[in-house]
Amino acid sequence: MHIPHGSTQELELELFEPALQQALCPSESYDVSRWLYVPNAYSEYRYILGTRGENPLICIGINPSTAAPDALDPTLQSVQRIALHNGYDSFLMFNVYAQRATRPDDMEKSCNAALHEENRKAFRYLLSLSSQPAIWAAWGNIIDKRKYLTDCMRDFAADGAAVGARWYTAGPLLKSGHPHHPLYLRRDTKLLDFDIVTYLNK
Repeated sequence: MHIPHGSTQELELELFEPALQQALCPSESYDVSRWLYVPNAYSEYRYILGTRGENPLICIGINPSTAAPDALDPTLQSVQRIALHNGYDSFLMFNVYAQRATRPDDMEKSCNAALHEENRKAFRYLLSLSSQPAIWAAWGNIIDKRKYLTDCMRDFAADGAAVGARWYTAGPLLKSGHPHHPLYLRRDTKLLDFDIVTYLNK
């Protein structure tokens, strides 16, 4: 369980680019040739957690919980299984908002613009790792928890469109119109095309 210690506005944020450079250096805590973990130590926020490969699937959830390299939580275990089943050799977990909170209700009430901007740099980096990035929308109904989450998502959709990314959902959409959260999906769930523009316009 991770309960935020306070507002991220009170933190001195580790900027994405220097955090990435640090994450690419050898670590005593985990195998950097296998994992991408930014920042590379547990903190109140996380930009990226995933495995390295030639054909990665970018998965977008709402916000991080407690997962770390070699210590995936049930949600990320499901993400990894579904990514591998659909022909990807790795997964890259990204989140609409970078603040750690096991319970989405504990997320801060307003968006930290500086944290969002660093998170956006992280997303653009992930997009740069593939010639045609594949993005799995996997946030479930949790996106309705905070109004700013959809606003953040619009920025990521624009970044994806700029590089011709393809969007997917795991199985059909929920009755609410949102894509499924990964946690309780079968490992053989197929990825289906997802129209992010139409979704956001609704």
